[in-house]
Amino acid sequence: MKRFYSRTTGNTYLAGYHISLPEDAVEIDDERYDAVIANPKAGTARAHDDEGLPVLVELAPLSDEELSQEAKAWRDQTFDRVVWLRDRHRDEVELMKATTLSDSEYQELLVYLQALRKWPQAKKFPSKRSRPKRPAWLAD
Repeated sequence: MKRFYSRTTGNTYLAGYHISLPEDAVEIDDERYDAVIANPKAGTARAHDDEGLPVLVELAPLSDEELSQEAKAWRDQTFDRVVWLRDRHRDEVELMKATTLSDSEYQELLVYLQALRKWPQAKKFPSKRSRPKRPAWLAD
Protein backbone atom coordinates (compact mmCIF):
# COMPACT_ATOMS: atom_id res chain seq x y z
CA MET A 1 0.00 0.00 0.00
CA LYS A 2 1.39 3.41 -0.93
CA ARG A 3 2.00 5.88 1.87
CA PHE A 4 2.00 9.66 1.39
CA TYR A 5 3.22 12.50 3.59
CA SER A 6 1.99 16.09 3.70
CA ARG A 7 4.41 18.80 4.77
CA THR A 8 1.49 21.12 5.51
CA THR A 9 -0.35 18.78 7.87
CA GLY A 10 2.64 16.77 9.11
CA ASN A 11 0.54 13.62 8.68
CA THR A 12 0.82 10.45 6.66
CA TYR A 13 -1.91 9.08 4.42
CA LEU A 14 -2.56 5.66 2.93
CA ALA A 15 -3.71 5.31 -0.67
CA GLY A 16 -6.99 3.46 -0.78
CA TYR A 17 -7.79 4.28 2.84
CA HIS A 18 -7.85 8.06 2.80
CA ILE A 19 -10.33 9.42 0.30
CA SER A 20 -8.53 12.67 -0.40
CA LEU A 21 -4.94 13.77 0.03
CA PRO A 22 -3.60 17.26 0.66
CA GLU A 23 -2.24 18.97 -2.45
CA ASP A 24 1.33 18.82 -1.15
CA ALA A 25 1.26 15.07 -0.34
CA VAL A 26 4.30 13.18 -1.64
CA GLU A 27 4.87 9.45 -1.68
CA ILE A 28 7.26 8.12 0.95
CA ASP A 29 8.70 4.64 1.23
CA ASP A 30 8.40 2.39 4.29
CA GLU A 31 12.05 2.89 5.21
CA ARG A 32 11.67 6.68 5.47
CA TYR A 33 8.39 6.33 7.34
CA ASP A 34 9.97 3.99 9.90
CA ALA A 35 13.11 6.10 10.40
CA VAL A 36 11.62 9.59 10.37
CA ILE A 37 8.03 9.29 11.53
CA ALA A 38 7.48 6.03 13.40
CA ASN A 39 10.86 5.77 15.20
CA PRO A 40 12.77 9.06 15.08
CA LYS A 41 16.19 9.06 16.71
CA ALA A 42 16.37 10.84 20.08
CA GLY A 43 17.75 14.36 19.86
CA THR A 44 16.26 14.98 16.42
CA ALA A 45 13.28 16.83 15.03
CA ARG A 46 11.31 16.38 11.82
CA ALA A 47 11.95 18.84 9.03
CA HIS A 48 11.43 18.72 5.26
CA ASP A 49 13.69 18.69 2.25
CA ASP A 50 13.11 20.73 -0.92
CA GLU A 51 10.80 18.04 -2.28
CA GLY A 52 8.59 18.06 0.81
CA LEU A 53 9.88 14.72 2.08
CA PRO A 54 10.26 14.37 5.84
CA VAL A 55 13.83 14.28 7.16
CA LEU A 56 15.39 14.33 10.62
CA VAL A 57 17.64 17.16 11.76
CA GLU A 58 19.80 17.25 14.86
CA LEU A 59 18.45 19.48 17.62
CA ALA A 60 20.72 22.14 19.02
CA PRO A 61 21.68 21.44 22.63
CA LEU A 62 19.62 23.33 25.19
CA SER A 63 21.19 26.34 26.85
CA ASP A 64 21.82 26.30 30.61
CA GLU A 65 18.80 28.55 31.06
CA GLU A 66 16.57 26.25 28.99
CA LEU A 67 17.81 23.20 30.93
CA SER A 68 17.05 25.00 34.17
CA GLN A 69 13.55 25.99 33.03
CA GLU A 70 12.84 22.44 31.86
CA ALA A 71 14.02 21.00 35.18
CA LYS A 72 11.92 23.46 37.19
CA ALA A 73 8.87 22.62 35.08
CA TRP A 74 9.43 18.91 35.81
CA ARG A 75 9.81 19.71 39.51
CA ASP A 76 6.63 21.81 39.60
CA GLN A 77 4.59 19.14 37.78
CA THR A 78 5.92 16.39 40.03
CA PHE A 79 5.17 18.44 43.14
CA ASP A 80 1.63 19.16 41.94
CA ARG A 81 1.03 15.46 41.22
CA VAL A 82 1.79 14.37 44.80
CA VAL A 83 0.90 17.31 47.05
CA TRP A 84 -2.70 16.11 47.19
CA LEU A 85 -1.50 13.14 49.25
CA ARG A 86 -0.16 15.50 51.89
CA ASP A 87 -3.37 17.50 51.85
CA ARG A 88 -5.54 14.39 52.14
CA HIS A 89 -3.47 13.14 55.08
CA ARG A 90 -3.76 16.51 56.85
CA ASP A 91 -7.52 16.55 56.27
CA GLU A 92 -7.87 13.02 57.63
CA VAL A 93 -5.90 13.96 60.76
CA GLU A 94 -7.93 17.14 61.34
CA LEU A 95 -11.18 15.23 60.88
CA MET A 96 -9.89 12.59 63.31
CA LYS A 97 -10.38 9.88 60.68
CA ALA A 98 -8.17 6.90 59.96
CA THR A 99 -5.35 8.03 57.70
CA THR A 100 -4.68 6.47 54.33
CA LEU A 101 -0.93 6.95 54.74
CA SER A 102 1.03 5.46 57.59
CA ASP A 103 3.05 7.83 59.76
CA SER A 104 6.28 6.69 58.09
CA GLU A 105 4.81 7.14 54.58
CA TYR A 106 3.66 10.62 55.52
CA GLN A 107 7.12 11.52 56.80
CA GLU A 108 8.72 10.16 53.61
CA LEU A 109 6.27 12.20 51.56
CA LEU A 110 7.15 15.39 53.45
CA VAL A 111 10.87 14.71 52.96
CA TYR A 112 10.28 14.15 49.24
CA LEU A 113 8.27 17.36 48.87
CA GLN A 114 10.98 19.29 50.68
CA ALA A 115 13.65 17.76 48.43
CA LEU A 116 11.65 18.85 45.38
CA ARG A 117 11.49 22.41 46.76
CA LYS A 118 15.23 22.53 47.43
CA TRP A 119 16.40 20.77 44.26
CA PRO A 120 17.01 23.98 42.21
CA GLN A 121 19.63 25.03 44.80
CA ALA A 122 21.48 21.69 44.57
CA LYS A 123 25.00 21.67 43.10
CA LYS A 124 24.10 19.18 40.36
CA PHE A 125 20.85 20.92 39.35
CA PRO A 126 19.44 20.62 36.65
CA SER A 127 20.91 17.18 35.92
CA LYS A 128 18.18 14.56 35.61
CA ARG A 129 20.36 12.20 37.64
CA SER A 130 20.21 14.61 40.58
CA ARG A 131 16.41 14.67 40.71
CA PRO A 132 14.97 13.83 44.13
CA LYS A 133 14.07 10.17 44.40
CA ARG A 134 10.44 9.52 45.16
CA PRO A 135 9.57 7.04 47.89
CA ALA A 136 9.21 3.48 46.56
CA TRP A 137 5.64 3.19 47.84
CA LEU A 138 4.68 6.33 45.92
CA ALA A 139 5.41 4.63 42.60
CA ASP A 140 2.63 2.17 43.40
